[in-house]
Amino acid sequence: MSKNVVILGAQWGDEGKGKLVDLLTDQVKAVVRFQGGHNAGHTVVVNGKKTILHLLPSGILHSGVANYIGSGVVLSPAALIEEIKGLKEQGVDVNGRLYISDACSLLLPYHAIFDQAKEKAMGEGAIGTTGRGIGPAYVDKVARTGLRASDLADTEQFIDKFTEVFEYYNFILQNYYGVPALDFKQMLDKILITAETIVPLLTDVPAKLSEHYKKGDNILFEGAQGTFLDIDHGTYPFVTSSNTVAGAASVGSGFGMLYIDYVLGITKSYATRVGAGPFPTELTDDVGAGLAERGDEFGATTRRARRCGWLDIALLRRSVLLNSITALGITKLDVLDGMETIKICVGYKLHGKNIDLSPSTLKAFKACEPIYEEFPGWKESTSGIKLFNELPQAAKNYLKRIEELSGVRIALVATGQDRADVIMLENPFA
Repeated sequence: MSKNVVILGAQWGDEGKGKLVDLLTDQVKAVVRFQGGHNAGHTVVVNGKKTILHLLPSGILHSGVANYIGSGVVLSPAALIEEIKGLKEQGVDVNGRLYISDACSLLLPYHAIFDQAKEKAMGEGAIGTTGRGIGPAYVDKVARTGLRASDLADTEQFIDKFTEVFEYYNFILQNYYGVPALDFKQMLDKILITAETIVPLLTDVPAKLSEHYKKGDNILFEGAQGTFLDIDHGTYPFVTSSNTVAGAASVGSGFGMLYIDYVLGITKSYATRVGAGPFPTELTDDVGAGLAERGDEFGATTRRARRCGWLDIALLRRSVLLNSITALGITKLDVLDGMETIKICVGYKLHGKNIDLSPSTLKAFKACEPIYEEFPGWKESTSGIKLFNELPQAAKNYLKRIEELSGVRIALVATGQDRADVIMLENPFA
């Protein structure tokens, strides 16, 4: 009997999902990325060695595990080739481990150029994208004008489609954004070279996942970004361009939603956010700066500094509601070591009333004032602890209070960067 688990971010991304995907991969036969693009950055540390993954699923470091990139992902051929090359230099060969949906939409160089030009033109009203072309690639997908990975298998057809879309972007970039003309031949030649590597990896991902399911293989679905960057349910317009909630695991992979058994929502022991957008519990003082320094809060993909704040339970409750979260994974507990006091946002004051669930509109969310509970901190180090009973009592109390307030049990607690630095209270695959 297979068990199929979705791991996703319960905040604004950067929760440390990659580490827990990597930890649990030894219990599965397949790992699936189902949305996003190379704007994601999952950091995996094994025996002190750090690997940063962007497009590739975090299970790629394990031999004997099939890694799938689902059709919900926008695939940059250049970024994928670069990532494959980097792993090869570390002694990791993706052949026999990596499979790509032939229905993946392609993210091509003109998407990134357009993304950057648009952000620049928006000035202070910019969304704060990574500038990697994710949004424009999804626009082309929805407009049904984009190219798919399967198009790379037919060079003549690809050139025809590419020419049409290229001419559109070249015109807009020159005449609206004032960008110099793009070089058609140079761009096309580079893309066609990547096809030699990508085409042999293309497959029918839904059919492959169905085979795993019928054989009783465990499958792990890996989300990118986090719940509140979801294009529908996040803090729009300060969101990413894909659906990041649990339901997207089925849509972006072609795996039936009734086959999913467990949703593991990952949250830090505090909160972070990259880019613009409201953040009620943000700390702009020395406390926030201390969290950022101890937590090394810089984006794995962009190295952008993350904004830091206290854990927000009102927001977490909405995450539980949106994702039907089975259990929580708490990361970076050790970052709170040595703090005199720790706070949790238990609700908000909005227009004179107390509410315990984050509102669904941006206007209301911006107007929220956090209501805090305060807890004594702990002086002892939690770094590397692997048993719950070995934690300081104050740390245990903090975790138990998170369970009480969120209404969801905690399955895993990460106490350090390395794969082994985890307290496992419940095995999602048990």
